[in-house]
Amino acid sequence: MKILVTGFDPFGQDKINPAIEAVKRLPDMISGSQIIKLEIPTKFGVCADVVRKAIDRHDPDYVLDVGQAGGRFGITPELVAINYDDARIPDNAGNQPLNSPIHADGQPAYFTQLPIKAMASAIRQAGLPSSVSTTAGTFVCNHIFYQVQYLRDKYYPNLKAGFIHIPFLPNQVANMNGVPSLSLVDDVKGLTAALTTIIARDGKGDIETIEGKIS
Repeated sequence: MKILVTGFDPFGQDKINPAIEAVKRLPDMISGSQIIKLEIPTKFGVCADVVRKAIDRHDPDYVLDVGQAGGRFGITPELVAINYDDARIPDNAGNQPLNSPIHADGQPAYFTQLPIKAMASAIRQAGLPSSVSTTAGTFVCNHIFYQVQYLRDKYYPNLKAGFIHIPFLPNQVANMNGVPSLSLVDDVKGLTAALTTIIARDGKGDIETIEGKIS
């Protein structure tokens, strides 16, 4: 099995992004599966082009995109990607789409194919805070989550994909009173637990449609 794991580069005023820093430190192999690591730009549209090229090159079974969610306490697997861009700040190319669909011919929303509740449980069992999130926002994190789901819908029907958010690093909040953070070591530990769960649950039908059960 091959899993493509992506992480964004730094954006806004931050000089570091825990997403790519954690992704770079993941093992190359987890439970016998190859982990392919990819840095992607925090740019609307461009990030999807980079991921699609990697999908064509590596033919992964899964794609797990990782992003920073400043202000969250735990590691949060995401349930749903929405067909909507509404950027609170410009991306790294200076683009700031507002109130815009991502794809006119895409579904209003796509649900992940990953066993997100089992992933969150495994992260908690590893001693770290985690819960399922029902909103990936409307910035580039949701954008890439939706874009990969759109690609799956239109071109890669056998692909399974999802998104997971991680908190700020401690050095990012050193001057922010009361803002939660998680160490890079813990980020890697949590992502490894999530990936181990994806591998262990592969082919077991963990995720059904929203009309059914999400486990």
